[in-house]
Amino acid sequence: MIYALHDAAAASLLPARAWARAASTLLRATPGPEALTWGTRAVVAWADVANDVLRPRGKPEWNIKVSRGAEEPLPETVELDQPFVRLLRFQAPGAIGRRVLLVAPMSGHHATLLRGTVQDMVDTGFEVFVTDWRDAKIVPLLHGDFDLSSYVETVIGFLQHLGPNTHVVAVCQPAPAVIAAVSLMAARNDPAQPRSMVLMGGPVDTRAAPTVVTKLAQKHSIQWFEQHVTATVPPWHPGGFRRVYPGFLQLAAFISMNPDRHIAAHRKMFDHLVRGDEESAAAHRHFYDEYLAVMDVPASYYLQTVETFFQKHDLADGRMTVRGEPVTPSAITHTALMTVEGELDDISAPGQTIAAQTICRSIPSERREQYLQPGVGHYGIFNGRKWRGEILPRIAGFVAAH
Repeated sequence: MIYALHDAAAASLLPARAWARAASTLLRATPGPEALTWGTRAVVAWADVANDVLRPRGKPEWNIKVSRGAEEPLPETVELDQPFVRLLRFQAPGAIGRRVLLVAPMSGHHATLLRGTVQDMVDTGFEVFVTDWRDAKIVPLLHGDFDLSSYVETVIGFLQHLGPNTHVVAVCQPAPAVIAAVSLMAARNDPAQPRSMVLMGGPVDTRAAPTVVTKLAQKHSIQWFEQHVTATVPPWHPGGFRRVYPGFLQLAAFISMNPDRHIAAHRKMFDHLVRGDEESAAAHRHFYDEYLAVMDVPASYYLQTVETFFQKHDLADGRMTVRGEPVTPSAITHTALMTVEGELDDISAPGQTIAAQTICRSIPSERREQYLQPGVGHYGIFNGRKWRGEILPRIAGFVAAH
């Protein structure tokens, strides 16, 4: 019911969006000196902000360039195409760099949230393969379910496809699942075990540093999550009748964590437009085009992730299994390990990711590294100036060393 109500509410906003667009277009086209008055600029700015807030967002394009700031696009190659995910390849022309599997979160935002991460890794010379997860509401029910074991098996399959000289980088939510995948490969003595594993801001052991997110998971039972935050996709979508954790609920949860910040950001956009600062307004619009573009997550995967990593802590305590097979992080000896955390991260706080250094206890000390980046929050770990200037060079050095 909640999904149908959301779609109905979105449809009901179409007239308001049409009025906002019409007002902006009409006022911008008004001739004469009155078009330059503060009042007219304020009304145009209000209409632009209203249209920006109300318009729906589809999945953004990757739009990777041959180098940052260049106009020439870098083609994306579909390496593998599966119902729930595509494996995309990006590499600069003529580059002969180390092969990296970049595992993007399946947590409500599209994998394109890592566009800047991919661009910077390409510029650094990496051959980048990234998991481009599909919105669950467009995956027909005939393709079956996708749960936490499916996710781990997908990562293993991609590593086996890419071969033994691959390095894996997990950004945020997939960190514990990637540990599980590499653990199973190590226990099986799989020749495709990755050369190194870099875990960035992920919930390996959420008990190490509680946050609003972890407290919410502890406060409610898994039955509560199933009843209150999962829904059935309506039949008018390609994935009709699939159970999902809707992206719009995830977005609402993100915004509710810092509502004042988002209100202030749109006030700034209004001020930029009134002053005629189109460049700053465009930067704001670009950020929210990505931030407000959300996707549905299969309910089985979401619920099992909450229960396994946030409630029961099965990976950290050695109880996790995948299709009945025990996950043993202490089996990892071949793969080097690097953990990266952000000092101001309020989603996966410092301490949660570094816990991997303890549970992967058989990795020799000379094949380990840990890094805490001062002055960055969650998104600053994998995007922005400090990511490019301080974190990425360390990752590149670690990968090169192993």
